Amino acid sequence: MFRKINTVKSIFGVAYSSTEASVASNASSRVQQFKELLNSTLDNGILTDSFGRHHTYLRISITERCNLRCLYCMPAEGVKLTKNDGILKIEEIIKIASLFVNEGVNKIRLTGGEPTVRRDIVDIIAGLKQLPGLEQVAITTNGLTLTRQLPSLQRAGLDALNISLDTLKENRFEQFTRRKGWSRVMASIDLAIQLGYNPVKVNCVVMKGFNDDEIIDFVDLTKSRPIDVRFIEYMPFQGNEWNQNKMISFKAMKELIRNTYPELQRLPNKYNDTSKAYRVPGFTGQVGFITSMSEHFCGSCNRLRITADGNLKVCLFEGKGEISLRDALRSGASDDILKEMIGAAVRRKKKQHAVETKYIRGRSVRSYKDLRYSVPRECLMVGAVKRWFKNVASVRACSSLSHVDRDGKASMVDVGSKVESKRVAVASGIVRVDSNISKLIAENNVKKGDVLSVAQLAGIMAAKCTSTLIPLCHPLPLSYANVSLRLNEELHRVEITAEVRCTGKTGVEMEALTAVSIAALTVYDMCKYAASPKSLKITDIQLVSKTGGTKGNFFRE
Repeated sequence: MFRKINTVKSIFGVAYSSTEASVASNASSRVQQFKELLNSTLDNGILTDSFGRHHTYLRISITERCNLRCLYCMPAEGVKLTKNDGILKIEEIIKIASLFVNEGVNKIRLTGGEPTVRRDIVDIIAGLKQLPGLEQVAITTNGLTLTRQLPSLQRAGLDALNISLDTLKENRFEQFTRRKGWSRVMASIDLAIQLGYNPVKVNCVVMKGFNDDEIIDFVDLTKSRPIDVRFIEYMPFQGNEWNQNKMISFKAMKELIRNTYPELQRLPNKYNDTSKAYRVPGFTGQVGFITSMSEHFCGSCNRLRITADGNLKVCLFEGKGEISLRDALRSGASDDILKEMIGAAVRRKKKQHAVETKYIRGRSVRSYKDLRYSVPRECLMVGAVKRWFKNVASVRACSSLSHVDRDGKASMVDVGSKVESKRVAVASGIVRVDSNISKLIAENNVKKGDVLSVAQLAGIMAAKCTSTLIPLCHPLPLSYANVSLRLNEELHRVEITAEVRCTGKTGVEMEALTAVSIAALTVYDMCKYAASPKSLKITDIQLVSKTGGTKGNFFRE
């Protein structure tokens, strides 16, 4: 349940960012997805992070070497490379891959550097294809040597490939890559089509003033051939002298294409897709936009990465905190220990990556962490503020209170004569925080740990223990307890919702309210050392709805 609720948090808290009304999922479909996830009993194991993202896609760098020197990738002089004995051997690659596949990874992509410069790449692909449960092996390549290698790679089992090409002009290719070879890359694309790869994906990093004048030319590539051109927003990496003035956003690229092809239409995407797919009607292929800068897809991220020297990176932009699976493997660590290391790293994965930039969605912001994503209103069960109880006008009213006898003394209600029915209660509450705490929670950087996950678990446990915490409450066999916490970064508050169900003779309102209260107190406790008491405030704890019982249903407006 813990993982399912966080998966819901991923769907509604971050992941959904479509800007096309014609293909946007409507509110009811997202609510249905919410319900399906809650009812799921799937255990996603060690590859599920604290935000509910289950990782099924592994990228393995098999070399740091490259035969090009692309402007956006590395400095002209190259980079300092790991010595050969520090690079994963083929048997180590297969061993590590098997651990991930056994835990649910179904797609592996080989990257570099340039993966085709590794002499045993055919053997690596063949070894990976022997892993039961692995559905796809792909590579990302610059295509420079692919014309002589692709037939062998295909025989070994290569299922898909992405070819990087940033210009359709030969002289510009040499400027971009600081090497010759444009004609060989073009020939590789043609060969891939001839060998039946469909689609052949072409990755194009778009840079303002460098190749944005070729966007339409790339779109035209898809007219009669099964090519999927993926326009990638220029991203900052160490050594590429990133400049915000070079970045052209997804929105700008789309508008430019529609000036020529106004009928450009959005295509449906799968939940974990990184590329927003479009097609010009009548064209064989399609185009896509990888919006890592302007509209990130961290909330639906299902990707993990192994570096060529054997480090596990849970995020492409992770600068520190990597763990060395190579060292553990070479020191004789068992599979169980390796899995524990992997699980611990995955659980530490941040909510979203932090790319320092001043250009996001056409406006100035301090960093990539400042992006906001909306949650469907119908999924927020936070009502108007009301008090739980009204003051009793006089002691004569004591007998009207359910847990007080005629003499004003505490008394447990006798429910023995009541008929069992299905009971459901929903409660909500808010913990207000300051901007600093909001940022720390979003980055999963609170010293005490993952605030939202720990508070969620505390709330669920509290629901089960309500009768031991609240005097005179009946112990109930709960059939379901769900606590959901959402960080509202714009309003600097944690919004809590709890739903509790049982089949019994009395309601579960107190269980739902207790769950929210304890979850809120846990948030307070975990954040109190990073803020003054004035910065933290628990408020708006209330019953939102209840169903079942003889007194009828209740729904707060």
